[in-house]
Amino acid sequence: MKKIELVEREKFNYHTREAFKALRTNLLFSGSDVKTVVITSCLNNEGKSTISLELSKSLAAAGKKVLMIDADLRKSVLVTRYTESTKSIRGLSEYLSSQANIDDVLYETNTDGLHIIFAGAVPPNPVELLGSKKFEDFIRQIRELYDYVIVDASPLGLVIDASVISAVCDGAVLIVAANEISYKFALEVKEQLERANCKILGAVLNRVPMNQGAAYGKYGKYGKYGKYAKYGTYGSYGQEAEADVSESDKK
Repeated sequence: MKKIELVEREKFNYHTREAFKALRTNLLFSGSDVKTVVITSCLNNEGKSTISLELSKSLAAAGKKVLMIDADLRKSVLVTRYTESTKSIRGLSEYLSSQANIDDVLYETNTDGLHIIFAGAVPPNPVELLGSKKFEDFIRQIRELYDYVIVDASPLGLVIDASVISAVCDGAVLIVAANEISYKFALEVKEQLERANCKILGAVLNRVPMNQGAAYGKYGKYGKYGKYAKYGTYGSYGQEAEADVSESDKK
């Protein structure tokens, strides 16, 4: 297995770090059958890749064996944003197209317990690769080797990749940027996940301005930092990159 160092690009404050811990805790309580989780958003730049990585690191810090898969084959940011590698890194697209084997694309990181598979080169047929029997078999096999598999997918409001991925995962989390995505749009994306028969674990309301705390109410011991937004049963936390997963059984 290859090794790679992930670079710390963000300096999160106390409340943000606690929010990631809350997200981790809620995922841990989602059930022992929830091991493979796809994370998507409505549009680009809502913070899904950062949240996927930080959730993966938080799970690893809790003693879990974690694999993060960058399945955003169209516009991945993980290599350029979180590594200093100048080499071409082969990843999921090469594995699914049989140009590389698993040992060529699986990386051990400088976070104990966290392995990662990067997206690889941009393919001409991402949906076909992600909807292939090879990807389905890979997810089924890899879930037996890790406590959690976190899959970072393309925005579902733009392309259907996340819906295809969710069909072979145990659950999904939707990232929603506060004051950027309409309620109607978020519901439409949620319904796409439901049509894939994927269990929706909840959502993360990201980038909530702290000066809007009063508008979002209170949530337990977090006081003004924990909020329920206009997205109803979806969970939320204030401050950029803060996160929560809540049950979304109610319609």
